[in-house]
Amino acid sequence: MNITDCIEKAKADRASDLHLVCGLPPKYRVDGEIRDLDDVPLTEEQCDTFARGLAGEQFSDLEIVGELDLALTLCGVRCRLNLFRQQGVYSAAIRLLNDHIPELEDLGLPAVVQEFAGYSQGLVLVTGETGSGKSTTLAALLNRINHTKRLHILTLEDPVEYIYTPDQCLINQREIGRDTLSFSAGLRAALREDPDVILVGEMRDLDTIQTALTASETGHLVFGTVHTNSAADSIDRIVDVFPAERQQQIRLQLSMTLKAVLSQQLLPRAKQEGRVLACEVMKTDDAIRNLIREGKTPQIQNAIQTSGAIGNILMDRALQALYRSGAISQETLNEALRGAPSLSPSAPAGSSLGLNRSRGFGR
Repeated sequence: MNITDCIEKAKADRASDLHLVCGLPPKYRVDGEIRDLDDVPLTEEQCDTFARGLAGEQFSDLEIVGELDLALTLCGVRCRLNLFRQQGVYSAAIRLLNDHIPELEDLGLPAVVQEFAGYSQGLVLVTGETGSGKSTTLAALLNRINHTKRLHILTLEDPVEYIYTPDQCLINQREIGRDTLSFSAGLRAALREDPDVILVGEMRDLDTIQTALTASETGHLVFGTVHTNSAADSIDRIVDVFPAERQQQIRLQLSMTLKAVLSQQLLPRAKQEGRVLACEVMKTDDAIRNLIREGKTPQIQNAIQTSGAIGNILMDRALQALYRSGAISQETLNEALRGAPSLSPSAPAGSSLGLNRSRGFGR
């Protein structure tokens, strides 16, 4: 089986990821589960051929470093790839992206998320574990801006995933390692490149976070991702990156610049194929900004619960609403709730929850 066959079958079966490992049949992830794509194990020679063909001119980098991130269009499918060496042979993890950038309305997101594209400045975080649809949500938000405003959008990605077609906006997409050395270097340069909107693919180190906060303070709208499961955890993760003597200053900056946090989970549907999206939304108001400033993040969950009028939604409320609607099973609910901030199960769920099928995530 060649790479074309693998990609085409993975696409036909709605797979999100394809894995090529020596000694095992090609495998793919469908609705969150790893399954066999074929029953014939891959040989070392096949894996080497795959790696050389996918890496192209960058194969020498793969040989030296042992891993390589890149994005390619394969068989008409935009893919994000990580090639890596394990036990002396090459493996590939290939993420299949959507054929097109979906509309916000098609993602099953709460309606309030559409407001994020209307912000003129500040910081918006989209959080969640790997594979929770963060990149798709951000692409839909940026594309909404692209179609409705006349601005300059600059993205910093590792690697570039969705390719935007400029409409109303001027768009520059920079890839880490190819177009700039790092997120922090690219972000510092971005402040001299006249952007209105900046996407930071991952906010994971002190320099990147500090520069993103500065950019959002100086009139830019900054979108970023953090690998956390709730709004409160996201704030703590950002603050904890800094040394203790700087954390109060960072809390103050966050309280002034943070506009919203969207936390996502993709969960298996109860009675049909596919997955459904559960979201926690935190838009900042005076009460939440004060809690951030004073370091009282444990109280943020209660503040979200009491500010549903502005569209805020707790993750456990979203999960319970999905269960009551029949979208997810009791088992899925219990498993997901173990990782969600817990409040009384009897409290009413927010009325603005988006319970649509998550078609735009595709898999």
